Amino acid sequence: MVFEPPKRLVRALGETAPDGDDWLEKLPEAAQQAVTLRELTVERVQVPGGRSSLVVLVRTADGAPAVLKLAPGRARPEAERAALAHWGGRGAVQLLEPCRTEGVLLLERLHPDVSVRSLPEAKALLEAAGTLRRLWVEPPADFPFETVAERTGRQAEAMRARAQADPEVAPLVGLALAAREELLAAPPEHRLLHGTFRQSKVLSGERMPWLAVGPDPVVGECAFDLARLVRDRVEDLIAQPSGAATTRRRVKRLAESLDVDQERLRGWTLFRAVESGVRAGRVGRPRDAELLLEFAGWL
Repeated sequence: MVFEPPKRLVRALGETAPDGDDWLEKLPEAAQQAVTLRELTVERVQVPGGRSSLVVLVRTADGAPAVLKLAPGRARPEAERAALAHWGGRGAVQLLEPCRTEGVLLLERLHPDVSVRSLPEAKALLEAAGTLRRLWVEPPADFPFETVAERTGRQAEAMRARAQADPEVAPLVGLALAAREELLAAPPEHRLLHGTFRQSKVLSGERMPWLAVGPDPVVGECAFDLARLVRDRVEDLIAQPSGAATTRRRVKRLAESLDVDQERLRGWTLFRAVESGVRAGRVGRPRDAELLLEFAGWL
């Protein structure tokens, strides 16, 4: 079988490595080697798939359904492996093997086309939040993960540079950076977080109704993790005449349901929305940038 990377993956990797790299060139051969080593039978490549990895639906030598995932080093697949191993299937997809090949993960098969995003909005938020709560555990000793301070520090540098080049975004960037400084002055928790949690990252399963996939794990406070969920379906929020009020109610409802401080959740939601909006503008996605920055302005 020819392992053709989906267009979505090619486009997204081009955003993170505009000068290119050789991972995509080597991907077909690496995928074939991973399949052969594990004696897997390939069913199909998942399309449109993710933005940072090739996902292949396979069956193991004994016929059990599974997922083979290949990701470049900059997507931090080894951190994902460590987090999934630590969770041990509690709230997240199960890792089916220890490390055999760097950048290659063999995972429990969920229903790849059924996420909580398919549910009505209120129900989707409830199910997603319940899944997220199960992931917030103490990190392992000597954890191999970034901290929230480290990750957002890198992001803050890129935001400052963008604000200098584009004065229109400078006021929001200033508010977001000030919020970050205040939040990091007194971080209240030290938990293992999913890192990139949203409704589309929660898939239907057999072992449990809903399980999280695709973490980019980080260690820090729960409000940082929950902040990404606040802006889910941002295009729908923007289209509503009451979008700003709906957003503020969502912050309050999610904070209360997961025992997270509402102001800290609002602050991290602001930072993460501005960071995502600035990054979208930088890589040539002006529509996404516009939506995210308008959303951030409501906070």
